[in-house]
Amino acid sequence: MDRKVITDAHAPNPIGSYNQAVVSNGFVFTAGQVAIDPDTGKMVEGDFKAHVEQVFRNLSAILERAGSNLSKVVKFTVFLTDMENYAAVNEVFNTWLAEADAPARSLVSVKGLPASAEVEIEAVAAL
Repeated sequence: MDRKVITDAHAPNPIGSYNQAVVSNGFVFTAGQVAIDPDTGKMVEGDFKAHVEQVFRNLSAILERAGSNLSKVVKFTVFLTDMENYAAVNEVFNTWLAEADAPARSLVSVKGLPASAEVEIEAVAAL
């Protein structure tokens, strides 16, 4: 099995014992990303959509470092602490992805997330 750890300074450092992403067998598997600004190490200011935007910026940086990009994502998993934000997640997704080419996606409600985040997203992308 081939395995390569991916790290990018344009995404937040892990806050636990994991890596930003791992490349294996032609795919990139990202860790879940929350709305932490990599420059400050703190959660971004703003409304829920601003948080989802930051998550996409973090994912994009990691995927690009791995040699992939958002258009090559085959599966997103989204974790929300409040299902009332479902429509806002969709709105932001539609600004980052072409709806016709959207990948598979799961969205689940959770009790809590690291760093008191309201949203966390992980991705699996082809190289």
